Amino acid sequence: MTAFADRSCAPLATVSGCDLRVPLVQGGETGYANFDYAASAPALAQVTDRVAALLPYYASVHRGAGYASRISTDCYEAARGSVARFLNADDDQVVVFTRNTTDALNLLAACVPGDTVVLDVEHHANFLPWTRHGRRVVPAADTVEETIQRVVAELCAKPAALLAITGASNVTGELLPLERLAWIAHQCGTRILVDAAQLAPHRRIDLRAAGIDYLAFSGHKAYAPFGAGVLVGRRDWLDAAEPYLAGGGAVRAVSTDGVEWAPAPQRHEAGSPNVLGVAALAAACDALAGLDETEVLEHERYLTHRLRYGLKTVPGVNFLRIWRDSADAVGIVAFTVEGFEPGRVAAYLSAEHGIGVRDGRFCAHPLLARLGVDAALRASIGLGTTATDVDRLVDAISTLVHKGPGWDYAETDGQWNPAPETRPFAATDAGAAPCGF
Repeated sequence: MTAFADRSCAPLATVSGCDLRVPLVQGGETGYANFDYAASAPALAQVTDRVAALLPYYASVHRGAGYASRISTDCYEAARGSVARFLNADDDQVVVFTRNTTDALNLLAACVPGDTVVLDVEHHANFLPWTRHGRRVVPAADTVEETIQRVVAELCAKPAALLAITGASNVTGELLPLERLAWIAHQCGTRILVDAAQLAPHRRIDLRAAGIDYLAFSGHKAYAPFGAGVLVGRRDWLDAAEPYLAGGGAVRAVSTDGVEWAPAPQRHEAGSPNVLGVAALAAACDALAGLDETEVLEHERYLTHRLRYGLKTVPGVNFLRIWRDSADAVGIVAFTVEGFEPGRVAAYLSAEHGIGVRDGRFCAHPLLARLGVDAALRASIGLGTTATDVDRLVDAISTLVHKGPGWDYAETDGQWNPAPETRPFAATDAGAAPCGF
């Protein structure tokens, strides 16, 4: 792709897998081009370094007198401070560690004392949990402005305890004006929750300045794929609710006749916590906070624009968009290719070009239905993405459209695969892959 104004665009950070080589179905191998950051981002070097440093000291937390237990406990509790600083959390907001965003939102759903209002564009993690105390769905309009007016009308028509909103669409990357929505919610006596799974890895978030009451995101989408997530929010609902899990660590005292539960965050962190995952999440927050905000934004916008510009030149490529007046988006591009099933395109990109993208409905079935497609492709950009990666993806899609695939593909149970498959996999070739099944 030579028509686009060129510029040097090296990775902004070192991530695991940056030098990964993968086999091709036609023979040989190539460097892996990862465009699936929106699903799970690779670990930052700072994250793996911190986990490696802590691993020899891994031990039980909060109740161990041994030196390793003291170190693990200190690291676990210090991680709350890293997350709070990363988000500029208010003094009354507590940091509760969870498994992921889905876990965090289900935890909060059990604490909300009333109805929750959501849009129909949400990821399932921010759409399904709220039925417990009443979920009211507002259909998004074709513009951000009209969508906001619909939210206003819903909140004014009937009181709601919570407005649960996406920070950035996991399908299109489009952003909503969170500070404005928080102000609107508060004027209506409603609190606001932001699903920041896609927003936190891409944009700085200031909970105090934006007036956000609750926020959740996942480590595995924020360059810390070690099984931890977080819910940050106002204490009162969390302290008043029943513990998310009943067990050790969530209590002050237990007798045969009753229990005295601890306040949040311990109230909702029963059992042995994921110390290494929490340390990884804190390391990612520290590393992301240390990057130059302007440089990160320019890097992402340049690569996203380069990708869109290149794909626009390919006949039959159509982009997905929720709002025609949306002014900003994170580095996510969703598209279809006329005449080709998305799953087949994704299999072709992987097998013949060593490129990883996501295909399907992205755990956002109502949104895909609104956009009038059964499935699509999604290319997502991260700190390790380069201009060369972008050009490889554009060239591969162009080759597919103009020449067709160079290999046969077959669909089995909704999954497209090369036919025949010549690449080694752990499940079929013992010892050929790292897991060695």
